[in-house]
This record gives sequence, C-alpha cells and structure tokens, in this order.
Amino acid sequence: MKFLLQLSRWIDAVTEFVGKSAMWLVLMVVLISAGNAIIRKAFDISSNAFLEIQWYLFSAIFLLGAAYTLLRNEHIRIDVIVGRLSPRQQAWVDILGAIFFLLPMACLIVYYSWPFVTRAIISNEMSPDAGGLIRWPVWVLIPAGFGLLILQACSEIIKRIAFLQDLIPNPADSKSHAPQGDAS
Repeated sequence: MKFLLQLSRWIDAVTEFVGKSAMWLVLMVVLISAGNAIIRKAFDISSNAFLEIQWYLFSAIFLLGAAYTLLRNEHIRIDVIVGRLSPRQQAWVDILGAIFFLLPMACLIVYYSWPFVTRAIISNEMSPDAGGLIRWPVWVLIPAGFGLLILQACSEIIKRIAFLQDLIPNPADSKSHAPQGDAS
C-alpha cells in the first residue's frame, strides 16, 4: 500500500499542477473575449479565430479542470443520500462509483475519441470558417483530459481504500485536500 499511496501523491501533484495551470486559461479567455469585443465595437473588425480560441480555451478549462475538481472533492454528488452515510460508507460509495461509473465512462471516451484525434492530427484538420484555427489541438484535449481524470479516479480509489484500512485520514474531508502523508 505504501507504493500505491506514493503513486497517489504523484498523481495528485500532477493533477494539482494541471488544474492550477488551467485556472490561468480563464484569465486568457476573459482577456481575449474583452479584446475581441473592444476591437469589434471600436474598429468594426472581427475574426473567427478570436471566437474559436475562446471555445478552445473553454474546452481546455473544462477538460483539464475535471480531474482537479475530483481531487478537490468539488464534483457533483447526491448529498441528500450520501450525506446521511457514515464516512466509511461514503468511501465505499466513492470507490464503487469510480469503479463502475467514472472509470468505464472515461475509458470509453478516451477509446472512442482516439480515432478522431489521430485523424485530425494526420489531416491537420482546420476549421471550415474563414480565418478559423487548426482543430487537432482541441481534439487532443479530449483524451488528455479524460486520461487525467482516469488517473485521478485511480488516486481517489487508492486513498479511499487506505482510509478504510485506517492508513490515512478521510480524503473526503475538506481539511484533507493537501497531498496525503505516509502512515507507515
């Protein structure tokens, strides 16, 4: 279990870095959006590239931020039901939910998105709109984001199992968002 907890800490660190980096994309979207609006109103000039880069960055924020949201335990859950359970029962719900729902869904999305990604890269797919951008970078975000989500789900499973074995504090507690220590 010691190795798995170390692996979990490594995955958490990667997710933390990617998630905090993705936060800066929000600022970029705001600046690009504001700049585009100012240029459009002041000079009556517009470009599809400005609109598309906003969509691409929004996709990056969403896809790269999903694993960070899971790490921070800020994802959507049914607290009306789960909130009534003990922490140990909640850990079991998290484990089973990740194994039977999250991981299969994320793996299927990676699997089925890969042909689109490779086709877009090989063909250097471009937007059909005038002044549009290349599309393969946004296609790459799909397996990258869900791949990171798969890793983070594995990390969460490891932490929940370690909690059930009384090796670490409850990872679902808000005070436990920092990387977990080694209990051995």
